[in-house]
Amino acid sequence: MITNPTRQRALRGHKASRPTPRAANTAEHQAVLAWRLTPRDKWIIRMLWEHRVLTSHQITALAFPSFRSGRMRLRELWTWGVVDRFQPFVTVGTAPMHYVLAPAGATVLAAEEGLDVKEMGYRHDRAFAVAHSLRLAHMVGVNEWFTALVARARHPEPGEQVALTAWWSETRCARHFGDLVKPDGYGRWQHRNQGIEWFLEYDFGTEPLTKLAGKLAGYAALAQGTGITTPLLIWLPTTRREAAARRLLTRAWRELDDPRGVPVATATAELLNPEAAHPSPADAVWLPLDSPRDGARRRALSALLDAWPHVSPPADSNGDPLNQPPASMPPPYPMPPSASTPR
Repeated sequence: MITNPTRQRALRGHKASRPTPRAANTAEHQAVLAWRLTPRDKWIIRMLWEHRVLTSHQITALAFPSFRSGRMRLRELWTWGVVDRFQPFVTVGTAPMHYVLAPAGATVLAAEEGLDVKEMGYRHDRAFAVAHSLRLAHMVGVNEWFTALVARARHPEPGEQVALTAWWSETRCARHFGDLVKPDGYGRWQHRNQGIEWFLEYDFGTEPLTKLAGKLAGYAALAQGTGITTPLLIWLPTTRREAAARRLLTRAWRELDDPRGVPVATATAELLNPEAAHPSPADAVWLPLDSPRDGARRRALSALLDAWPHVSPPADSNGDPLNQPPASMPPPYPMPPSASTPR
């Protein structure tokens, strides 16, 4: 290094690229957004507010015909200050872009609801705080689970009529049921004229299975207090963990005062067919907890109510499992405007 120093020319490296200018959230910019934003853009804004963070792959699967078209539109929304993005560090490969709501998008949403941004509860630093949350992977996993259902509904098989008609975030569920249970999500699936609703427990393989089984008491209390029997779907990462979980769940389920009030079914990601065009939790991967050991068969999501004849199909209540008016901003319809009837 002393006798043969590096020439100054070699230390210049590549010239740094000029950062892309982003529009400031001013009144003039809001006027421009009035004719730039499409119904699909505004739907993406609502989805980011409801679910906090969505990856580029998830947004593309939810609302765009191709990844290229989704990437181009998301870049425009980012340039306009409607969405913000970050890229988490991963040890292998490259993580996709993660998108959160930006100030301009929050202003648009608040104006549509007749609220002030502060009344809506939005803060830019809180929106970005999810980038450092220890639960980021869990949130992305839950959103990926529901995204797979939407993608499945957007690409139905010939003659099939399916749709995800409700998708509540963990935050909304906690607001409604947090005194008893805190599910990772609530959803409704419509298959032709038959619908099914459920609470989701998304097991990431990190919490003790005894804690998972202990949650059944809270769901039993919720069913008793509301008089509504809502199935509980538990998604696990592997079949081995599912087998261990079912033993503990069965024991806790049988100890409930009214086990029929908490129908439980389990499934695992290993059962999905990787060669399918759009594998999703709607496939025949669900095994009810009260199924006999001999002759038990996996059921599709739409066929689970056949295993629970005492469970009534969900009533038409605009996606509210308690048939009550929402206490806050209503959740967005899970299907994008281009693939569903606007509500």
